[in-house]
Amino acid sequence: MSIEPTSERLYDVAIGGGGLVGAALALALSELDLSVALIEGTAFDSREQPSFDERTTALSNGSRRAFEALGVWPLIEREATPIRRIHISDQGRFGFARLDAAELGERALGYVVTNRIMGAGLWRRLAATSVRTIAPARIVGLELKDGVQHLRYAQGEEVAEVRAKLVVAADGARSLLRESAGVTSESWDYEQVALTTNVFTQRFHDHVAYERFTRAGPLALLPMSDGRLGLIWTFAKNEIDAIANCPDAEFLAKLQDAFGFRLGRFTKVGARQRYPLALTRSEDHAAERLAIVGNAAQALHPIAGQGFNLGLRDAACLAEILADAQVESTGEFDPGDGLWLQRYRAWREADRSNIVRFTDGLVRVFTQPFAPVKVLRDLGMLAFD
Repeated sequence: MSIEPTSERLYDVAIGGGGLVGAALALALSELDLSVALIEGTAFDSREQPSFDERTTALSNGSRRAFEALGVWPLIEREATPIRRIHISDQGRFGFARLDAAELGERALGYVVTNRIMGAGLWRRLAATSVRTIAPARIVGLELKDGVQHLRYAQGEEVAEVRAKLVVAADGARSLLRESAGVTSESWDYEQVALTTNVFTQRFHDHVAYERFTRAGPLALLPMSDGRLGLIWTFAKNEIDAIANCPDAEFLAKLQDAFGFRLGRFTKVGARQRYPLALTRSEDHAAERLAIVGNAAQALHPIAGQGFNLGLRDAACLAEILADAQVESTGEFDPGDGLWLQRYRAWREADRSNIVRFTDGLVRVFTQPFAPVKVLRDLGMLAFD
């Protein structure tokens, strides 16, 4: 993998954004007979890459299989903690639900991995491919001209461009590439902030993931290596400062009150980070010679842990469509042909619509203060169980 200024070469595919989804797509496309460029704002070996931080991600079994196909899973498996069971509950109420991998005939319901570990595995695999990485480089514009996309980027004071038959916007919820192509997006601010950290408890987590709907907001505890648990706790914007800045002992006491004693006492908490929560959704998955993936296509509330898994399916779907299209093509293959992009658009829309409705519905149902709604959601959890 070379890191150098681009030449005047016309690439088959240029990917803007080298986070988890963009890097996974570049790796998938490297298996095809395509020239691929990856433009990323942070140096690939930098710990400052915002997508490769210490936040935890719950990988579905589908995502695990995708990583296996990419050759990444063997590089991260030792750091991945299996989820054997899931316990869902509602603080102070009777509703609960449980899922057990063994009852479903699965080894695990999913796996918990830190973003940093996933990022390192993806970049290690990318280093052995022909993908040309331009990093660090800040994307500054996109223009469709002469039948190809011109993706402009800046390195220091110098501005250069990559020409490509197809550009993929993988540059996050505030995607400049998406906006430059004229694809609008809609956003709903949940007026909530997610607080993330790692915690230790007296009892071993036994590979159980917990989702608890507290008075403050949804709380998730994900099993990790070394007996740790990854905590994601949602608060209203006007409440986050008090909980994020309080002393560790006070924070652990509040967490204990919200979660209870299923794992004994909480004994230690790591550094706390906060992330504003909103639902952002692009009006389309594609435009002329442009495909949109990951958070650039949809950024979700973390309540159901579906965001990254949905984005990875974007990447897998696009790579599969291009692989099939390359076989079907009788003349020179054009990955930016509208026929392939229409296939991508049609394939992704139903999946996205279902997951967005599901996630957004959970947020709204479990933040309703009305007693009849609380009773119905508890009955729903019991029926699900």
